[in-house]
Amino acid sequence: MRTIDTLSLAYRTISGNKLRTGLTVSIIAFGIMALVGINTAIDAMKQKFTESFSAMGANGFTIHYKNWFNFNNDGVKSQKKTALKEKKSNSNVPITKLEAETFRDRYTFPAIVALNIPGMQDAVISVGDKKTNPNVRVYGGDENYVELNGYTLAAGRNLNGLDLSSGRNVCIIGSDVAAKFFGSNPETPLEKIVRVNNLPFRVIGVLASKGTTLGQSYDNVIITSYNSVRRFFSLGASTSFSVQVKVADVKLIDGAIDQAEGMFRPVRRLDVTEADNFVIDKSDTFVNLLLKNLSFITAAALIIGIITLAGAAIGLMNIMLVSVTERTKEIGLVKAIGGRQASVRQQFLFESVLISLIGAGFGVVLGVIVGNVFSVFLSTGFVLPWGWLLGGIAICSMVGLLAGLYPSLKASRLNPIEALRYE
Repeated sequence: MRTIDTLSLAYRTISGNKLRTGLTVSIIAFGIMALVGINTAIDAMKQKFTESFSAMGANGFTIHYKNWFNFNNDGVKSQKKTALKEKKSNSNVPITKLEAETFRDRYTFPAIVALNIPGMQDAVISVGDKKTNPNVRVYGGDENYVELNGYTLAAGRNLNGLDLSSGRNVCIIGSDVAAKFFGSNPETPLEKIVRVNNLPFRVIGVLASKGTTLGQSYDNVIITSYNSVRRFFSLGASTSFSVQVKVADVKLIDGAIDQAEGMFRPVRRLDVTEADNFVIDKSDTFVNLLLKNLSFITAAALIIGIITLAGAAIGLMNIMLVSVTERTKEIGLVKAIGGRQASVRQQFLFESVLISLIGAGFGVVLGVIVGNVFSVFLSTGFVLPWGWLLGGIAICSMVGLLAGLYPSLKASRLNPIEALRYE
């Protein structure tokens, strides 16, 4: 019997047992759907994180006064792990306005420097009788804040030196805030007055949409000068300035960080026996941490998929054994008229592999759909994880092969005389 004939017979046998085949295919499809779907969603998250948190690119870094996250010093100049003891008076001390401005004035490396300070996270914006929920975030920055935080202006102008020095009530609004009060035309809000917690601010610019990450919108914001934030929205004595630095070329980043560290130590009044009481993090540090943590989710998805497919393999093997039992007389007849053991073995192996591949096909399609539904919520592009698609098909082929191996061997070794007598 030719291989093509064996394959054709295996397909007809599968088609003739629709219920049994459908149940087995469903189990396999579910496992592959979980594997491909979760990893498609993870790829979408990685894409979104990279877009959102690497706005400054790999050629930027931030100076702040304490660790935000545990980065394990992976390529980041953080608080030094030395035998030197920090003075308690100097540890965990916020960066002041004077320190931040002194650093900016003294820093001579060819780079763009931006100072910023956090404001309220729950401000209410109102225009006339309309107002927002208490969920608008207020940030204080300077003329470089917009660029170094990945924003672009859709209309109007940026903050300038006069806005900063005078602390006058001007602001740049995010696209969500603009759309709520003024519609979709970004020119409409310019020179209008919005009230931030009942304080009047004149709109000088509107930001282009930046999207959301982890459910947080980057467009539901108000940006004003850091002097205005200090006057009206300061969070108290614990509020600390951050300094952002961006160089023209990633090759310059290490030199820029070294000079920044050397410059900031005397600004913070540290002597040679004291460790740094500030942290320098590269712009892509946070996204690298998130991507590292996502690898654990990937591993969990792989384990879930393998467990599901292992259950499917056991189920498939049992079904194939039942099939061997049901078709004992058929097998005896085939062998009695000259059918070889290899042909019988191939038929059952082909059946098992075909069922697995059909399940893989459905699982891959459903997994891509489920994963990209998640990507729609993240506003990312269509994601197609080729590695996982091919890997899922390869795994299913192996599952079918292993599940069908024992039943096919059992079928091929049946004695034709005993098989023909089987009832």
